[in-house]
Amino acid sequence: MATTLITGGTVVSSTGRQRIDVLVDGERITALIDPTAQPFGPALADNVDEVIDASGMYVIPGGVDAHTHMEMPFGGTTAADTFETGTRAAAHGGTTTIIDFAIQTPGERLQDTLELWHTKAAGNCAVDYGFHQIVGDVNAESLRAMDELVNEGVTSFKLFMAYPGVYYSDDGQILRAMQACAANGALMMMHAENGIAIDQLIAQHIGRGETSPYYHGVSRPWQLEEEATHRAIMLADVTGAPLYIVHVSAKQALEQIATARGAGKNVFAETCPQYLYLSLEEQLGAAGFDGAKWVCSTPLRSRAEGHQDELWKFIRTQDVSGVATDHCPFCMKDQKEMGIGDFSKIPNGIGGVEHRVDLMYQGVVDGRISLERWVDVCSTTPARMFGMYPRKGIIAPGADADIVLYDPKGHTSIGLGKTHHMNLDHSAWEGFEIDGAIRRVISRGTTIVDNGIYHGKTGHGQFVARALSQNLI
Repeated sequence: MATTLITGGTVVSSTGRQRIDVLVDGERITALIDPTAQPFGPALADNVDEVIDASGMYVIPGGVDAHTHMEMPFGGTTAADTFETGTRAAAHGGTTTIIDFAIQTPGERLQDTLELWHTKAAGNCAVDYGFHQIVGDVNAESLRAMDELVNEGVTSFKLFMAYPGVYYSDDGQILRAMQACAANGALMMMHAENGIAIDQLIAQHIGRGETSPYYHGVSRPWQLEEEATHRAIMLADVTGAPLYIVHVSAKQALEQIATARGAGKNVFAETCPQYLYLSLEEQLGAAGFDGAKWVCSTPLRSRAEGHQDELWKFIRTQDVSGVATDHCPFCMKDQKEMGIGDFSKIPNGIGGVEHRVDLMYQGVVDGRISLERWVDVCSTTPARMFGMYPRKGIIAPGADADIVLYDPKGHTSIGLGKTHHMNLDHSAWEGFEIDGAIRRVISRGTTIVDNGIYHGKTGHGQFVARALSQNLI
């Protein structure tokens, strides 16, 4: 097996930073070495296969994006990124592990849907991957199958309080699924919006001729995210299930989560870069149909109401546990355009798997979070939350050699023809400038991106069977 020495860089973890060298043997990290120590010293460089000079750079664990949707069917179409194109884009962006969602719809067996997603991903991924399981048909058979899937390394299940007639679960179904998670130790993930009320608001807006993308956001007000979040927390409290609320966008919903956490509950929040940077007024309210690029659920929130600044604050207080992308890309042509004249027909999703690490680093530059918190929300806590630690999420002996060299003196321009490898005809992040740059991405000891040039290969990525969450009280 090849040996590599990464020298001269500053290793950043969730708890600190240190000038130290990293020794890789094959696919694993074998040692962290003080470059001045004996008996190693300068002679070590003469006895490895490759020396990588990381002088002036941060050496961080590869990103773990715990929320992606490759090849996801939605609204009569399918997400534009395949597992091949989407994981290649993830690699360019410093993400070396994704967790995607296998989707059960009514009438299907849970095991069959998981097997379908295995078939989609196997042999096609540039980086490592795991699966969550969406339970779209909560019944006795599905509840029994949840135990089986836990034994296969799928240790988190997602329900929807939104999308009646598609993925929606009522409170009784949520209660039963949470009871199953409380018994088998799995983590319950929740899309928390009051879908019954939202559908009424959607119909009312369309009936008044209010059909532009802007009304996608207006029809999903923060009150209905807060209400559903509170209801999910109460159901989790009754059942004893650990709860992870996905893609939180409203500051009021996060206040509910912070209150539960303050009471010592196993309640966790995820947010996404779009909710930290983008807004109802500026993006969804763009001229003409252009706002369709930013239609996602939960929706972008009003900047005038202060949601974006509050979400950054909740990241600092650790009431937001991790930042994922909810990467679910749809092209404008032939996909988003399905909703011209009716915003409810616009496929919901934004492409972002390539940009999360950069966008969150800009938060460090802007003084919103620390270097350590950057690493924590992009890598370490997602790995712990979803049972991948310490194989993933840390630079330490025994961990997979998933390593990113990040240059704080570099610069990254995001947009088509600049930094854009997702299978999309537009960028939701067009024009964003990042005061830093990814220089090298290493996945299990193999360099897959070097100075923007892709050196990976289809099929390098392996399925990661996950343990139970390591982040619970």
